[in-house]
Amino acid sequence: MPKMKTKKAAAKRFTLTGSGKIKYKKMNLRHILTKKSAKRKMHLRHAGILSEDSSAKIRKQLLPYG
Repeated sequence: MPKMKTKKAAAKRFTLTGSGKIKYKKMNLRHILTKKSAKRKMHLRHAGILSEDSSAKIRKQLLPYG
């Protein structure tokens, strides 16, 4: 049986933490920043952690060797 291929689009967007959680960069911080508050932009800078439901799907289908 051949090796499973990692979905490269997912590999570029998600990373696994040491405890097995999936980390991702939050959206909406690329352009049109003048109308967003400083507090909102500050919170968008930090990485997000995927919920358990979504992370199970990502781990199984998109990042098989993650």
